[in-house]
Amino acid sequence: MVVEELIKECKKNNPKAQEQIFKLFMKKFFGVCLKYSNSYADAQDNLQDGFLIIFRKIEQYSGKGSFEGWCKRIMINNILQKYKGVHYMEVLDESIADVEIELDDAEVSLDYLLQIIQELPHQYRIVFSLYVLDGYSHQEISEMLSISTGTTKSNLHRARLLLKEKIENRNNNTQESSAQ
Repeated sequence: MVVEELIKECKKNNPKAQEQIFKLFMKKFFGVCLKYSNSYADAQDNLQDGFLIIFRKIEQYSGKGSFEGWCKRIMINNILQKYKGVHYMEVLDESIADVEIELDDAEVSLDYLLQIIQELPHQYRIVFSLYVLDGYSHQEISEMLSISTGTTKSNLHRARLLLKEKIENRNNNTQESSAQ
């Protein structure tokens, strides 16, 4: 079945169509959930909850725009709702310069990058993921998380610093090991 047909069937609460939609988008949306969740188990729960919301609200999907984009927005908003009220650090300095992280493909694997992003403190990981991985602006992030744009910039800056530090430490340890 074509996605449009599956959507029509889902609007009729057809469980087979819902299962097909789930199977079609599960892997992609699990990746989204991993970026924003505190753990693998939380990501699994958030994926399940997100699909329940999608199927409950599927009548609201008008067919304008991408269905995948509409679903992704629901997934992200669902996760962010769960973390509303989590204390975000306040800005210490509005004039924070962006930290650039230079990577040599041979030095850092994608798996390692994903691992250290997952290890970031929650507030940094959320802002980093929204800004860097999903392309939201500081203004959009500010509205989504109900925090100031200065706080989003500060959290992004601190996330980049932590990532840079972890990468540099790993590279230093690798160089020391190979020198021995």
